[in-house]
Amino acid sequence: MTGTIPAHRVATSVVEVRVGDRLLADTEVQVEQTRHAFGFGNIGFELLDHANGHGAPGDAELARLFLDVFDLAILPFYWADFEPTDGRPRTRRLKRAAQWFAAHGVRVKGHPLVWHTLAPDWLVGRPLAEVAERVAARVRRDVTDFAGLVDTWDLVNEAVIAPVFDNGDNAITPLAASLGGDGLIEFAAAAARAASPSVRLHLNDFDLSERYEALVEAVLERGVTVDGIGLQTHMHQGYRGEDRALEAADRFARFGIPLHFTETTLLSGDLMPPEIVDLNDYVREDWPSTPEGEERQASELERHYRSLFAHPAVDSITYWGLADRGAWLGAPAGLVRPDGTPKPGYEVLRRLIREEWWTPPTTRRTDAHGRLTVTGVRGDYRFESGDHEAHLTLDGSPQLIDLV
Repeated sequence: MTGTIPAHRVATSVVEVRVGDRLLADTEVQVEQTRHAFGFGNIGFELLDHANGHGAPGDAELARLFLDVFDLAILPFYWADFEPTDGRPRTRRLKRAAQWFAAHGVRVKGHPLVWHTLAPDWLVGRPLAEVAERVAARVRRDVTDFAGLVDTWDLVNEAVIAPVFDNGDNAITPLAASLGGDGLIEFAAAAARAASPSVRLHLNDFDLSERYEALVEAVLERGVTVDGIGLQTHMHQGYRGEDRALEAADRFARFGIPLHFTETTLLSGDLMPPEIVDLNDYVREDWPSTPEGEERQASELERHYRSLFAHPAVDSITYWGLADRGAWLGAPAGLVRPDGTPKPGYEVLRRLIREEWWTPPTTRRTDAHGRLTVTGVRGDYRFESGDHEAHLTLDGSPQLIDLV
C-alpha cells in the first residue's frame, strides 16, 4: 500500500480459502476490491428517472460517471414530494431507484424521515396529537417498506432549528416546539425502531455550533441510540479550509459516534456573497461554471477529501450533486457540466477514490494450508479461482471464505 493512505484505512487479514470441505492449497486466487468501507457518496436524485427506465438523453452516461466514483447514494424522501397527496406515497418510484443502486453495488441512505421544511401542506392545521401520529405512521411505513434496501436514514433533519423555524407554516415545527428537538428525535427514533430494530439512524444539521453538540448530548441522555452524526458542509460562499472542518470533526468525535460529512458543495463559478445568512435567499438566474472556478473547485475538493479521509472519526463524505443540471439553488456546484462532460473536480475525486485510495487487483497463491495474507484498503473484496468466487469484507479479522 502507498504511504498516502492513512494507516487506519488499511487492514490486514489472514484468509483461509476453500471450496466446500476442500482447502485450496497452493492455488492461484484473484483478489479484487469492489467497494470502500468508507462511504463516498453523492445524491441519487438525478438518476431517479434512469433507474425507473425512462431517463433523459445523457442519463446513461451520467449513471456511468456516478458508478465510476461513488458507492453511496442518497435518495430523496422529502415528505411533501414523496407524498404530495395524503395516502398516495411515491413508494414504487423510490423503491425501483433503491433496487437499481443496490444492483450496482451502491449503498443507499434515505433523506430524511422528518423535516420541518418540505413537510406536506395537507398536514398543516391539524391537531398536534394527529400530527404526531401521522409523523410516527410515516416513519414506520417507510422504514418497513424499504427494509433491506434502505436501512440507513437521516432521521430528523436540522432538528436544532426545528422548534423555532419561522420561514413558512408547516406542521412539524409546532410538534418540535412541543417536544423539543431532542424529544422529536426520541419520538421519531422509537417509531423507526418499532418498524425495524436494526435500522441505522443518523442526525443531520447545518448548525455545527455548540447548539448541535448540546442537542446530541440531550438525545443521548434520553437513551436514544444514534448511529451517525451528519455535518452539513454546503460551501457556496467559499471553501472553509481544512482547519474548520477538522475542528468540527474533533469536537463531535467526543461522542464516539461515526461522523458523516454530508451535503458537501464547492462552487466552480462565482461565489455567493459572504453577507448572505440563509443560502436560500440568494437568487441568480445565470450562474455559470468558469475555467478558473473549476480549477479552484478541483483543488479545494482534493484538500477537503484528503483532510477528512485522514480523520479517524469520519465514516463518509457525501457530495451534494453530480451535475450542474438541476443543482441546488442553480449554483455551479456539480462535478459534471451541463453538456455532460466532467469537470476537473470529478477527475480529482475519481483519482483519489478509485486509484490512490484503492487496492489494485492482484493474483495471489495460497500456502500449503489454503491461506492468504491480504493487506488492502478496508472494504469489500471479491476472491476468484477458476469458476469459483466469494466475497468478504476486509476488516483485519481472520476470515474463512468458501468459493462457490
